[in-house]
Amino acid sequence: MTYIARLHQAMKTQKTAALVGLDPRYENLPEEIKEAAKDRGGDRLEMYAYAFERFCCEVIDVVTDLVPAVKPQAAFFEELGPEGCLALARVMRYARKKGLLVICDAKRGDIGTTAQAYASAYLAGEDAKAAPWAADALTINPYLGTDTLQPFVDLAVKREAGLYVLVRTSNPGAATFQDRTQDGVKLFEAVADAVEALNVQTMEAGETYGSIGAVVGATYPEELAQLRKRMPHTPLLIPGFGSQGGTADDVKSAFDADGFGALINNSRGINFAYEKEPYKSQFGQSNWQAAVEAATKDMIKSLAGVCPL
Repeated sequence: MTYIARLHQAMKTQKTAALVGLDPRYENLPEEIKEAAKDRGGDRLEMYAYAFERFCCEVIDVVTDLVPAVKPQAAFFEELGPEGCLALARVMRYARKKGLLVICDAKRGDIGTTAQAYASAYLAGEDAKAAPWAADALTINPYLGTDTLQPFVDLAVKREAGLYVLVRTSNPGAATFQDRTQDGVKLFEAVADAVEALNVQTMEAGETYGSIGAVVGATYPEELAQLRKRMPHTPLLIPGFGSQGGTADDVKSAFDADGFGALINNSRGINFAYEKEPYKSQFGQSNWQAAVEAATKDMIKSLAGVCPL
């Protein structure tokens, strides 16, 4: 099955477009996770890597029957060196064994054989054993040019994997480059057109969407609506929900009448729900997993009004 077919199947099963990001930050981890890492021993990087892996796997245990996919952020693991990279690989394989789709947020992008190497390392696609990091899909950076996308696209098609190309990101400084205009077209619009064209070229007959997605921030709802129309065959990955201020109303234009078209990511708002109200009072650190579950269910409930799966 293609990535988009597997994603839609998982969304139908869970009846939601909620995506749980896995962003382990040591200072925010529950004390029980930190204590377990200290008891295990090793140097700082080894302890942190163990803590990240255990925390993410416990989050996965909570959300596996609630959402279709998780999105581990590679940077937090890579910061820890080899031990962190091994932890990331194990977290991704654990999520896949639990039946979740895995979108690795690594934002890779390079030229020629280097791009091919990145693609080969991360894009496992349907067969989790096909790559060292067993990602169903990978985020990639297009700003070196369209030729840098092609190696990722070629392998994604071969392995029935997915891609999410950075088009309109949710950070405050996004406009510095992405709003640059030439011949009346903004840079992010030109990237959107290129992504849509790749979908038209590679999608299978009978599919409404291709497997080459676009990252479009929830913090720009008007542009999100415009980009949805500009990329009718492109699945969207939408960050910015929750901690960054995005709401269900902000993302409603991303979905079609059947509830497909997008995944909505929430990372910190779910990972560390126990730190903020109302979950802090209800659960606290002693029951942080219940806070993760409650925050996930609240997100799913919030999206249900705009995503009729």
